[in-house]
Amino acid sequence: MHREAEMGGSRVLLPLFMICLWAGWSAFLVRGEDPYLYFTWNVTYGTISPLGVPQQGILINGEFPGPSINSSSNNNVVINVFNFLDEPLLFTWNGIQQRKNSWMEGMPGTNCPIQPGENFTYHYQVKDQIGSYFYFPTLGMQRAAGGFGGLRVNSRNLIPVPFDPPEDDYTVLTGDWFKKSHTELKKTLDSGKSIGRPDGVHIHGKSEDNEPLYTMKPNMTYRYRVCNVGVRSSLNFRFQGHVMKLVEMEGSHTVQNIYDSIDVHVGQCYSVLVTADQEPKDYYMVVSTRFLKKTYTAKRIIRYTNSNGAPASPELPEAPGGNWAWSLNQFRSFRWNLTASAARPNPQGSYHYGFINITRTIKIANSVSTVDGKLRYAINGVSHVDPPTPIKLAEYFGIADQVFKYNSIVDDPSPESLEKVTIATNVLNITFRTFVEIIFENHEKSIQSWHLNGYSFFAVAMEPGRWKEEKRKNYNLLDAVSRNTIQVFPGSWSAILLTFDNAGLWNLRAETLERSYLGQQLYISVLSPARSLRDEYNIPDITPLCGIVKDLPKPKPYTI
Repeated sequence: MHREAEMGGSRVLLPLFMICLWAGWSAFLVRGEDPYLYFTWNVTYGTISPLGVPQQGILINGEFPGPSINSSSNNNVVINVFNFLDEPLLFTWNGIQQRKNSWMEGMPGTNCPIQPGENFTYHYQVKDQIGSYFYFPTLGMQRAAGGFGGLRVNSRNLIPVPFDPPEDDYTVLTGDWFKKSHTELKKTLDSGKSIGRPDGVHIHGKSEDNEPLYTMKPNMTYRYRVCNVGVRSSLNFRFQGHVMKLVEMEGSHTVQNIYDSIDVHVGQCYSVLVTADQEPKDYYMVVSTRFLKKTYTAKRIIRYTNSNGAPASPELPEAPGGNWAWSLNQFRSFRWNLTASAARPNPQGSYHYGFINITRTIKIANSVSTVDGKLRYAINGVSHVDPPTPIKLAEYFGIADQVFKYNSIVDDPSPESLEKVTIATNVLNITFRTFVEIIFENHEKSIQSWHLNGYSFFAVAMEPGRWKEEKRKNYNLLDAVSRNTIQVFPGSWSAILLTFDNAGLWNLRAETLERSYLGQQLYISVLSPARSLRDEYNIPDITPLCGIVKDLPKPKPYTI
Protein backbone atom coordinates (compact mmCIF):
# COMPACT_ATOMS: atom_id res chain seq x y z
CA MET A 1 0.00 0.00 0.00
CA HIS A 2 1.34 3.45 -0.94
CA ARG A 3 0.39 7.09 -0.46
CA GLU A 4 1.30 10.05 -2.59
CA ALA A 5 3.31 12.96 -1.16
CA GLU A 6 3.90 16.20 -3.03
CA MET A 7 7.49 17.44 -3.00
CA GLY A 8 8.58 20.51 -4.91
CA GLY A 9 5.62 20.36 -7.31
CA SER A 10 6.16 16.70 -8.24
CA ARG A 11 4.61 13.64 -6.69
CA VAL A 12 6.58 10.90 -4.97
CA LEU A 13 5.16 7.53 -3.96
CA LEU A 14 6.14 6.63 -0.38
CA PRO A 15 5.56 3.25 1.22
CA LEU A 16 3.21 3.43 4.19
CA PHE A 17 5.85 2.13 6.56
CA MET A 18 8.16 4.99 5.49
CA ILE A 19 5.43 7.51 6.25
CA CYS A 20 4.93 5.96 9.71
CA LEU A 21 8.66 5.99 10.33
CA TRP A 22 8.89 9.63 9.25
CA ALA A 23 5.95 10.58 11.47
CA GLY A 24 7.45 8.71 14.41
CA TRP A 25 10.82 10.40 13.96
CA SER A 26 9.16 13.82 13.76
CA ALA A 27 7.25 13.09 16.94
CA PHE A 28 10.49 12.07 18.62
CA LEU A 29 12.09 15.35 17.60
CA VAL A 30 9.19 17.31 19.03
CA ARG A 31 9.22 15.36 22.28
CA GLY A 32 13.00 15.36 22.48
CA GLU A 33 13.53 19.09 22.06
CA ASP A 34 15.28 20.67 25.01
CA PRO A 35 12.91 22.37 27.49
CA TYR A 36 12.07 26.07 27.30
CA LEU A 37 11.98 28.55 30.18
CA TYR A 38 9.94 31.71 29.53
CA PHE A 39 10.31 34.98 31.39
CA THR A 40 8.82 38.46 31.03
CA TRP A 41 10.83 41.29 32.58
CA ASN A 42 9.51 44.78 33.18
CA VAL A 43 12.54 46.98 33.85
CA THR A 44 11.75 50.13 35.84
CA TYR A 45 13.22 52.61 38.25
CA GLY A 46 12.37 52.27 41.92
CA THR A 47 13.52 53.25 45.38
CA ILE A 48 16.12 50.98 47.00
CA SER A 49 18.28 51.35 50.13
CA PRO A 50 21.36 49.09 49.91
CA LEU A 51 23.24 51.25 52.43
CA GLY A 52 20.21 52.36 54.43
CA VAL A 53 19.76 55.55 52.40
CA PRO A 54 16.87 55.69 49.87
CA GLN A 55 18.05 56.17 46.28
CA GLN A 56 16.95 55.41 42.76
CA GLY A 57 17.70 51.91 41.52
CA ILE A 58 16.94 49.69 38.54
CA LEU A 59 14.36 46.99 39.27
CA ILE A 60 13.19 43.95 37.34
CA ASN A 61 9.53 43.13 37.96
CA GLY A 62 9.81 45.32 41.05
CA GLU A 63 12.70 43.26 42.49
CA PHE A 64 16.18 44.26 43.62
CA PRO A 65 18.26 42.20 43.10
CA GLY A 66 16.44 40.93 40.04
CA PRO A 67 14.74 37.53 39.73
CA SER A 68 16.97 34.47 39.60
CA ILE A 69 17.13 32.35 36.45
CA ASN A 70 17.10 28.72 37.55
CA SER A 71 17.90 26.53 34.55
CA SER A 72 19.35 23.13 33.74
CA SER A 73 21.91 22.22 31.09
CA ASN A 74 20.63 22.55 27.52
CA ASN A 75 17.54 24.54 28.56
CA ASN A 76 16.38 27.22 26.15
CA VAL A 77 15.99 30.51 28.00
CA VAL A 78 13.55 33.05 26.51
CA ILE A 79 13.35 36.46 28.20
CA ASN A 80 11.11 39.23 26.87
CA VAL A 81 12.57 42.48 28.23
CA PHE A 82 10.36 45.59 28.35
CA ASN A 83 12.33 48.79 28.88
CA PHE A 84 10.37 51.25 31.04
CA LEU A 85 13.47 53.34 31.79
CA ASP A 86 14.13 56.73 30.19
CA GLU A 87 17.42 55.44 28.73
CA PRO A 88 18.52 52.61 26.42
CA LEU A 89 19.10 49.17 27.94
CA LEU A 90 20.92 45.88 27.28
CA PHE A 91 21.54 42.79 29.41
CA THR A 92 24.46 40.39 29.30
CA TRP A 93 24.72 36.93 30.85
CA ASN A 94 28.06 36.88 32.65
CA GLY A 95 29.68 33.49 32.03
CA ILE A 96 27.09 32.00 29.66
CA GLN A 97 29.08 31.12 26.56
CA GLN A 98 26.33 31.67 23.95
CA ARG A 99 27.79 28.95 21.72
CA LYS A 100 27.57 30.06 18.06
CA ASN A 101 25.24 32.83 19.21
CA SER A 102 26.96 36.13 20.04
CA TRP A 103 23.73 37.72 18.75
CA MET A 104 22.41 37.32 22.32
CA GLU A 105 25.47 38.73 24.08
CA GLY A 106 23.74 41.97 25.02
CA MET A 107 26.87 44.11 24.66
CA PRO A 108 27.08 47.46 22.82
CA GLY A 109 29.45 45.83 20.33
CA THR A 110 26.99 43.08 19.43
CA ASN A 111 23.48 44.51 19.84
CA CYS A 112 21.49 47.66 19.22
CA PRO A 113 20.12 48.95 22.54
CA ILE A 114 16.54 48.39 23.65
CA GLN A 115 15.18 51.91 23.43
CA PRO A 116 12.86 53.39 26.10
CA GLY A 117 9.32 52.11 25.69
CA GLU A 118 10.44 49.18 23.52
CA ASN A 119 11.06 45.49 24.15
CA PHE A 120 13.38 42.77 22.92
CA THR A 121 13.33 39.00 23.41
CA TYR A 122 16.58 37.27 24.31
CA HIS A 123 16.64 33.60 23.31
CA TYR A 124 19.67 31.50 24.14
CA GLN A 125 20.58 27.98 25.20
CA VAL A 126 22.69 27.40 28.30
CA LYS A 127 24.20 24.24 26.78
CA ASP A 128 26.34 22.10 29.10
CA GLN A 129 27.61 24.84 31.42
CA ILE A 130 26.59 23.68 34.88
CA GLY A 131 27.50 26.30 37.44
CA SER A 132 26.94 29.72 38.99
CA TYR A 133 26.64 32.94 37.01
CA PHE A 134 24.81 36.28 36.99
CA TYR A 135 23.35 38.82 34.59
CA PHE A 136 23.52 42.61 34.58
CA PRO A 137 22.76 45.69 32.42
CA THR A 138 25.70 46.69 30.24
CA LEU A 139 25.13 50.28 29.16
CA GLY A 140 26.80 53.21 30.88
CA MET A 141 27.01 52.78 34.66
CA GLN A 142 23.66 51.00 35.00
CA ARG A 143 25.13 48.07 36.91
CA ALA A 144 25.88 50.54 39.74
CA ALA A 145 22.10 50.96 40.12
CA GLY A 146 21.07 47.30 40.15
CA GLY A 147 19.38 45.36 37.38
CA PHE A 148 21.50 42.32 38.23
CA GLY A 149 20.41 38.86 39.31
CA GLY A 150 21.59 35.30 39.76
CA LEU A 151 21.75 32.75 36.96
CA ARG A 152 22.33 29.10 37.74
CA VAL A 153 22.68 26.12 35.42
CA ASN A 154 21.94 22.83 37.15
CA SER A 155 23.18 19.44 36.03
CA ARG A 156 20.68 17.12 34.40
CA ASN A 157 19.48 14.26 36.60
CA LEU A 158 21.42 11.68 34.60
CA ILE A 159 24.76 13.40 35.25
CA PRO A 160 25.92 13.14 38.88
CA VAL A 161 27.62 15.97 40.75
CA PRO A 162 30.51 15.20 43.12
CA PHE A 163 28.59 15.93 46.32
CA ASP A 164 25.29 14.94 47.87
CA PRO A 165 22.26 17.08 46.99
CA PRO A 166 22.08 19.98 49.47
CA GLU A 167 19.01 20.68 51.56
CA ASP A 168 18.62 23.95 49.66
CA ASP A 169 20.47 26.10 47.15
CA TYR A 170 20.92 29.82 47.90
CA THR A 171 22.16 32.67 45.70
CA VAL A 172 24.14 35.48 47.33
CA LEU A 173 24.87 38.56 45.21
CA THR A 174 27.26 40.96 46.88
CA GLY A 175 29.26 44.00 45.86
CA ASP A 176 30.42 47.46 46.71
CA TRP A 177 27.96 50.35 46.38
CA PHE A 178 27.82 54.10 45.77
CA LYS A 179 25.20 56.43 47.21
CA LYS A 180 25.32 58.52 44.05
CA SER A 181 22.99 57.45 41.25
CA HIS A 182 24.33 55.73 38.16
CA THR A 183 23.62 58.86 36.12
CA GLU A 184 25.66 60.99 38.55
CA LEU A 185 28.52 58.48 38.40
CA LYS A 186 28.40 58.55 34.60
CA LYS A 187 28.51 62.37 34.56
CA THR A 188 31.58 62.27 36.82
CA LEU A 189 33.39 59.90 34.47
CA ASP A 190 32.30 61.84 31.38
CA SER A 191 33.79 64.98 32.95
CA GLY A 192 37.16 63.24 33.05
CA LYS A 193 37.29 62.41 36.78
CA SER A 194 37.33 59.15 38.74
CA ILE A 195 34.31 58.14 40.81
CA GLY A 196 36.63 57.32 43.72
CA ARG A 197 36.03 54.80 46.47
CA PRO A 198 32.60 53.28 47.18
CA ASP A 199 30.40 54.24 50.12
CA GLY A 200 29.85 50.71 51.40
CA VAL A 201 29.02 47.11 50.48
CA HIS A 202 25.81 45.11 50.37
CA ILE A 203 24.80 41.47 50.62
CA HIS A 204 21.87 40.74 48.34
CA GLY A 205 20.70 44.34 48.31
CA LYS A 206 21.23 45.32 51.96
CA SER A 207 24.22 46.09 54.17
CA GLU A 208 22.42 44.66 57.21
CA ASP A 209 18.93 43.61 58.26
CA ASN A 210 17.16 42.33 61.36
CA GLU A 211 15.42 39.62 59.36
CA PRO A 212 17.30 36.51 58.17
CA LEU A 213 18.45 36.34 54.58
CA TYR A 214 18.24 32.54 54.68
CA THR A 215 17.47 29.78 57.19
CA MET A 216 19.13 26.44 57.84
CA LYS A 217 17.82 23.29 59.46
CA PRO A 218 20.15 21.76 62.06
CA ASN A 219 22.69 19.23 60.73
CA MET A 220 21.70 19.86 57.11
CA THR A 221 24.07 21.06 54.37
CA TYR A 222 23.33 24.02 52.09
CA ARG A 223 24.82 25.34 48.89
CA TYR A 224 25.61 29.05 48.67
CA ARG A 225 26.38 30.54 45.26
CA VAL A 226 28.31 33.75 45.89
CA CYS A 227 28.94 36.30 43.12
CA ASN A 228 30.67 39.68 43.28
CA VAL A 229 28.42 41.92 41.18
CA GLY A 230 30.04 45.13 42.39
CA VAL A 231 31.66 48.06 40.65
CA ARG A 232 35.31 47.97 41.68
CA SER A 233 36.16 46.23 44.99
CA SER A 234 37.47 42.76 45.74
CA LEU A 235 35.58 41.23 48.65
CA ASN A 236 36.22 38.65 51.35
CA PHE A 237 33.28 36.35 52.08
CA ARG A 238 32.87 34.31 55.28
CA PHE A 239 30.42 32.85 57.79
CA GLN A 240 30.40 33.38 61.50
CA GLY A 241 31.24 30.09 63.23
CA HIS A 242 31.11 27.94 60.08
CA VAL A 243 33.63 26.74 57.51
CA MET A 244 32.97 26.46 53.78
CA LYS A 245 33.69 23.60 51.41
CA LEU A 246 34.41 24.93 47.92
CA VAL A 247 32.73 22.76 45.25
CA GLU A 248 32.37 24.86 42.09
CA MET A 249 33.45 28.10 40.47
CA GLU A 250 32.10 29.59 37.26
CA GLY A 251 31.07 26.29 35.72
CA SER A 252 33.81 23.95 37.00
CA HIS A 253 33.72 21.45 39.84
CA THR A 254 36.73 21.97 42.08
CA VAL A 255 38.78 19.92 44.49
CA GLN A 256 36.76 20.25 47.69
CA ASN A 257 39.05 22.19 50.00
CA ILE A 258 37.84 23.75 53.25
CA TYR A 259 38.11 27.53 53.75
CA ASP A 260 37.36 29.94 56.59
CA SER A 261 36.98 32.75 54.06
CA ILE A 262 37.25 33.27 50.29
CA ASP A 263 38.32 36.33 48.31
CA VAL A 264 35.80 37.00 45.55
CA HIS A 265 37.06 39.49 42.99
CA VAL A 266 34.77 41.60 40.80
CA GLY A 267 32.78 39.44 38.38
CA GLN A 268 33.67 36.11 40.02
CA CYS A 269 31.32 33.41 41.36
CA TYR A 270 31.95 30.56 43.80
CA SER A 271 29.79 27.74 45.19
CA VAL A 272 30.38 26.56 48.75
CA LEU A 273 28.71 23.99 51.00
CA VAL A 274 27.94 24.99 54.58
CA THR A 275 26.68 22.54 57.21
CA ALA A 276 24.47 23.73 60.05
CA ASP A 277 26.43 21.87 62.74
CA GLN A 278 26.76 24.60 65.37
CA GLU A 279 24.69 25.77 68.33
CA PRO A 280 21.17 26.62 67.11
CA LYS A 281 20.92 30.42 66.93
CA ASP A 282 21.52 33.27 64.48
CA TYR A 283 24.87 33.67 62.70
CA TYR A 284 26.19 36.38 60.43
CA MET A 285 27.22 36.03 56.82
CA VAL A 286 29.94 38.67 56.45
CA VAL A 287 31.48 40.49 53.48
CA SER A 288 34.20 43.14 53.60
CA THR A 289 36.24 45.01 51.02
CA ARG A 290 39.84 44.08 50.30
CA PHE A 291 42.92 46.14 49.42
CA LEU A 292 41.32 49.55 50.07
CA LYS A 293 42.56 52.15 52.54
CA LYS A 294 39.19 51.99 54.29
CA THR A 295 37.42 48.69 54.92
CA TYR A 296 33.65 48.48 54.38
CA THR A 297 31.67 45.60 55.88
CA ALA A 298 28.18 44.17 55.42
CA LYS A 299 26.46 41.42 57.39
CA ARG A 300 23.26 39.44 56.97
CA ILE A 301 21.63 36.98 59.33
CA ILE A 302 21.57 33.23 58.70
CA ARG A 303 19.10 31.67 61.13
CA TYR A 304 18.84 28.11 62.41
CA THR A 305 15.20 27.02 62.21
CA ASN A 306 15.33 25.82 65.84
CA SER A 307 17.16 28.89 67.18
CA ASN A 308 14.28 30.09 69.40
CA GLY A 309 15.33 33.68 68.76
CA ALA A 310 18.90 33.38 70.06
CA PRO A 311 20.77 36.37 68.53
CA ALA A 312 24.06 36.29 66.65
CA SER A 313 27.24 37.26 68.45
CA PRO A 314 28.23 40.88 67.77
CA GLU A 315 31.84 39.72 67.31
CA LEU A 316 32.35 39.31 63.57
CA PRO A 317 35.00 37.03 62.03
CA GLU A 318 37.87 39.05 60.62
CA ALA A 319 39.16 39.00 57.07
CA PRO A 320 42.76 37.92 56.46
CA GLY A 321 45.26 40.67 57.23
CA GLY A 322 48.25 41.92 55.29
CA ASN A 323 48.58 42.55 51.57
CA TRP A 324 47.41 40.48 48.63
CA ALA A 325 49.93 37.63 49.14
CA TRP A 326 47.29 35.68 51.10
CA SER A 327 44.83 36.05 48.23
CA LEU A 328 47.45 34.94 45.70
CA ASN A 329 48.17 31.81 47.72
CA GLN A 330 44.47 31.06 47.96
CA PHE A 331 44.21 31.22 44.16
CA ARG A 332 46.99 28.64 43.96
CA SER A 333 45.01 26.29 46.19
CA PHE A 334 42.12 26.11 43.70
CA ARG A 335 42.21 22.92 41.61
CA TRP A 336 40.01 21.38 38.94
CA ASN A 337 38.29 18.19 40.06
CA LEU A 338 39.63 15.85 37.38
CA THR A 339 37.37 12.91 38.24
CA ALA A 340 34.09 14.83 38.50
CA SER A 341 31.66 14.83 35.61
CA ALA A 342 30.62 18.18 34.29
CA ALA A 343 27.37 18.36 32.32
CA ARG A 344 28.53 15.43 30.19
CA PRO A 345 29.33 11.87 31.30
CA ASN A 346 33.06 12.30 30.60
CA PRO A 347 35.12 13.54 33.56
CA GLN A 348 36.40 17.11 33.42
CA GLY A 349 39.97 15.84 33.41
CA SER A 350 39.50 13.99 30.12
CA TYR A 351 40.33 17.27 28.37
CA HIS A 352 44.12 17.50 28.45
CA TYR A 353 44.71 21.17 27.75
CA GLY A 354 48.34 20.94 28.83
CA PHE A 355 49.29 18.91 25.74
CA ILE A 356 48.02 21.37 23.14
CA ASN A 357 50.57 23.48 21.27
CA ILE A 358 50.24 27.23 21.71
CA THR A 359 49.77 28.98 18.35
CA ARG A 360 49.76 32.59 19.55
CA THR A 361 50.70 34.59 22.63
CA ILE A 362 48.91 37.86 23.36
CA LYS A 363 49.90 40.24 26.13
CA ILE A 364 47.16 42.40 27.60
CA ALA A 365 48.67 45.33 29.48
CA ASN A 366 46.41 47.80 31.27
CA SER A 367 47.31 51.47 31.59
CA VAL A 368 45.80 54.76 32.73
CA SER A 369 46.35 58.19 31.22
CA THR A 370 44.59 61.39 30.24
CA VAL A 371 43.43 62.33 26.75
CA ASP A 372 42.51 65.98 26.20
CA GLY A 373 42.62 66.43 29.95
CA LYS A 374 40.18 63.59 30.68
CA LEU A 375 40.78 60.26 32.40
CA ARG A 376 41.05 57.22 30.13
CA TYR A 377 41.97 53.57 30.63
CA ALA A 378 43.54 51.47 27.90
CA ILE A 379 44.64 48.03 26.71
CA ASN A 380 48.05 48.05 25.00
CA GLY A 381 47.75 51.78 24.50
CA VAL A 382 44.25 51.81 22.95
CA SER A 383 41.21 53.08 24.86
CA HIS A 384 38.04 51.56 23.41
CA VAL A 385 34.94 53.45 22.31
CA ASP A 386 31.78 51.83 20.96
CA PRO A 387 30.81 52.94 17.43
CA PRO A 388 27.19 53.94 16.62
CA THR A 389 26.91 50.77 14.52
CA PRO A 390 27.52 47.64 16.61
CA ILE A 391 30.71 45.86 15.54
CA LYS A 392 28.97 42.50 15.04
CA LEU A 393 26.39 44.01 12.71
CA ALA A 394 29.10 45.76 10.71
CA GLU A 395 30.92 42.44 10.26
CA TYR A 396 27.79 40.51 9.32
CA PHE A 397 26.69 43.09 6.75
CA GLY A 398 30.19 43.21 5.23
CA ILE A 399 30.91 46.86 6.01
CA ALA A 400 33.43 46.46 8.83
CA ASP A 401 35.90 48.76 7.08
CA GLN A 402 33.38 51.60 7.34
CA VAL A 403 33.02 51.22 11.12
CA PHE A 404 36.34 50.09 12.63
CA LYS A 405 39.80 48.70 11.95
CA TYR A 406 40.99 45.29 13.07
CA ASN A 407 44.10 44.77 15.21
CA SER A 408 44.85 48.30 16.32
CA ILE A 409 46.94 46.80 19.13
CA VAL A 410 50.00 44.55 18.91
CA ASP A 411 50.44 41.21 20.67
CA ASP A 412 53.58 42.25 22.54
CA PRO A 413 53.39 45.96 23.41
CA SER A 414 56.56 47.86 24.26
CA PRO A 415 56.68 49.93 27.47
CA GLU A 416 56.81 53.08 25.33
CA SER A 417 53.59 52.17 23.51
CA LEU A 418 51.69 52.08 26.82
CA GLU A 419 52.57 55.65 27.71
CA LYS A 420 50.51 57.27 24.97
CA VAL A 421 46.82 56.39 24.82
CA THR A 422 44.81 56.44 21.59
CA ILE A 423 41.01 56.44 21.59
CA ALA A 424 39.62 54.00 19.01
CA THR A 425 37.30 51.05 18.54
CA ASN A 426 39.47 48.14 19.70
CA VAL A 427 38.82 44.88 17.83
CA LEU A 428 41.28 42.00 17.85
CA ASN A 429 41.02 39.25 15.25
CA ILE A 430 41.85 35.71 16.40
CA THR A 431 41.87 32.75 14.02
CA PHE A 432 39.06 30.25 14.52
CA ARG A 433 39.99 27.10 16.49
CA THR A 434 43.49 28.21 17.47
CA PHE A 435 44.92 27.56 20.94
CA VAL A 436 46.01 30.87 22.41
CA GLU A 437 47.96 32.01 25.44
CA ILE A 438 46.90 35.35 26.94
CA ILE A 439 49.10 37.12 29.47
CA PHE A 440 47.49 39.85 31.58
CA GLU A 441 50.15 42.26 32.85
CA ASN A 442 49.21 44.75 35.55
CA HIS A 443 51.71 47.61 35.77
CA GLU A 444 49.56 49.58 38.18
CA LYS A 445 49.12 49.67 41.96
CA SER A 446 45.51 48.45 42.08
CA ILE A 447 44.16 44.96 41.53
CA GLN A 448 42.56 44.20 38.15
CA SER A 449 39.79 41.74 37.29
CA TRP A 450 39.26 40.54 33.71
CA HIS A 451 36.31 38.75 32.12
CA LEU A 452 36.04 37.11 28.68
CA ASN A 453 32.59 36.57 27.17
CA GLY A 454 31.89 33.49 25.07
CA TYR A 455 34.50 31.23 26.65
CA SER A 456 35.96 29.55 29.67
CA PHE A 457 39.73 29.52 29.99
CA PHE A 458 42.32 27.70 32.07
CA ALA A 459 43.86 30.01 34.66
CA VAL A 460 47.30 28.38 34.66
CA ALA A 461 49.52 30.84 36.53
CA MET A 462 49.66 34.04 38.54
CA GLU A 463 52.90 35.60 39.82
CA PRO A 464 54.48 38.92 40.83
CA GLY A 465 56.78 40.71 38.38
CA ARG A 466 56.87 40.67 34.57
CA TRP A 467 56.09 37.65 32.43
CA LYS A 468 58.84 35.96 30.42
CA GLU A 469 58.75 32.80 28.32
CA GLU A 470 60.65 30.83 30.95
CA LYS A 471 57.71 31.44 33.31
CA ARG A 472 55.82 28.75 31.40
CA LYS A 473 57.66 26.13 33.42
CA ASN A 474 55.57 27.29 36.39
CA TYR A 475 52.24 26.79 34.62
CA ASN A 476 49.70 24.36 36.04
CA LEU A 477 49.15 22.19 32.97
CA LEU A 478 47.20 19.47 34.77
CA ASP A 479 44.34 20.76 36.92
CA ALA A 480 43.98 24.54 36.56
CA VAL A 481 40.35 25.55 37.00
CA SER A 482 38.41 26.39 33.85
CA ARG A 483 36.63 29.69 34.50
CA ASN A 484 35.74 33.03 32.87
CA THR A 485 37.06 35.76 35.21
CA ILE A 486 40.61 36.19 36.52
CA GLN A 487 42.25 38.68 38.85
CA VAL A 488 45.69 40.26 38.30
CA PHE A 489 47.43 41.61 41.36
CA PRO A 490 49.41 44.89 41.35
CA GLY A 491 52.78 44.62 39.61
CA SER A 492 51.94 41.06 38.64
CA TRP A 493 50.79 38.91 35.74
CA SER A 494 48.23 36.15 35.17
CA ALA A 495 48.26 33.61 32.33
CA ILE A 496 45.32 31.83 30.72
CA LEU A 497 45.05 29.24 27.95
CA LEU A 498 42.06 28.53 25.72
CA THR A 499 40.91 27.35 22.31
CA PHE A 500 38.99 29.98 20.34
CA ASP A 501 36.43 27.54 18.97
CA ASN A 502 33.30 29.65 19.43
CA ALA A 503 32.69 31.75 16.34
CA GLY A 504 31.32 35.22 16.97
CA LEU A 505 32.25 38.54 18.56
CA TRP A 506 33.24 38.44 22.22
CA ASN A 507 33.95 41.14 24.77
CA LEU A 508 37.13 41.09 26.87
CA ARG A 509 36.83 43.68 29.63
CA ALA A 510 38.01 44.96 32.92
CA GLU A 511 35.27 44.06 35.39
CA THR A 512 36.00 47.29 37.27
CA LEU A 513 33.14 49.33 35.86
CA GLU A 514 34.95 52.66 35.77
CA ARG A 515 37.78 51.13 33.77
CA SER A 516 35.64 49.34 31.21
CA TYR A 517 33.40 52.42 30.74
CA LEU A 518 36.49 54.58 30.10
CA GLY A 519 38.04 52.25 27.56
CA GLN A 520 39.68 49.23 29.23
CA GLN A 521 37.98 46.65 27.06
CA LEU A 522 38.12 45.24 23.55
CA TYR A 523 36.24 42.86 21.30
CA ILE A 524 37.65 39.62 19.94
CA SER A 525 36.40 38.68 16.49
CA VAL A 526 36.46 34.93 15.82
CA LEU A 527 35.32 34.41 12.24
CA SER A 528 34.57 31.05 10.68
CA PRO A 529 35.88 31.00 7.10
CA ALA A 530 33.20 28.47 6.19
CA ARG A 531 30.32 30.87 7.00
CA SER A 532 28.40 27.76 8.00
CA LEU A 533 25.58 27.09 10.44
CA ARG A 534 27.81 24.40 11.88
CA ASP A 535 29.94 27.21 13.32
CA GLU A 536 27.61 30.17 13.87
CA TYR A 537 23.90 30.95 13.77
CA ASN A 538 22.37 33.44 11.37
CA ILE A 539 21.22 36.78 12.66
CA PRO A 540 17.80 36.25 14.30
CA ASP A 541 14.86 37.80 12.48
CA ILE A 542 13.92 39.76 15.61
CA THR A 543 17.28 41.52 15.79
CA PRO A 544 16.84 45.32 15.67
CA LEU A 545 19.16 47.16 13.30
CA CYS A 546 20.74 50.55 13.91
CA GLY A 547 23.53 52.76 12.67
CA ILE A 548 24.50 52.51 9.02
CA VAL A 549 23.06 48.98 8.61
CA LYS A 550 19.54 50.05 9.61
CA ASP A 551 18.12 50.11 6.10
CA LEU A 552 20.46 47.63 4.41
CA PRO A 553 19.15 44.32 3.02
CA LYS A 554 20.22 41.31 5.02
CA PRO A 555 23.14 39.30 3.59
CA LYS A 556 22.69 35.80 2.26
CA PRO A 557 22.17 33.54 5.28
CA TYR A 558 24.64 30.90 6.37
CA THR A 559 23.90 27.32 5.33
CA ILE A 560 25.11 23.93 6.43
